[in-house]
Amino acid sequence: MAYGEDPELNELRRRRVRQIQDLQGAESSNAGAYAAQEAEMQRRDAERAEILRRILSPEARERLGRIRLAKPDVAASVEQQLIQLAASGRIQRQVDDATLRALLERIAPDRREIRITRR
Repeated sequence: MAYGEDPELNELRRRRVRQIQDLQGAESSNAGAYAAQEAEMQRRDAERAEILRRILSPEARERLGRIRLAKPDVAASVEQQLIQLAASGRIQRQVDDATLRALLERIAPDRREIRITRR
């Protein structure tokens, strides 16, 4: 009998290889589910961006982008409201910058005004 030709050792190797292949197969199916979920999220984001592009004027889109940088939660809330208004048909024309500012003031009216007085 030559070195490395032990039938018991070969059987253990075959089992281990089969076990590793089964684990890799399970991981690849999880990766496939993750990839599908990621693709769905990208599709939703693209659809959301397209709706916003259609209903917002360039100035309003720019303002909303700046708000998104400073306060992502407020921007997400405004976007959601705009999409709902567009879906219900309550927006007949593009939302301009002044209309967006009015919407923002209604959403966050509790902003404090800071006054600095010098003596």
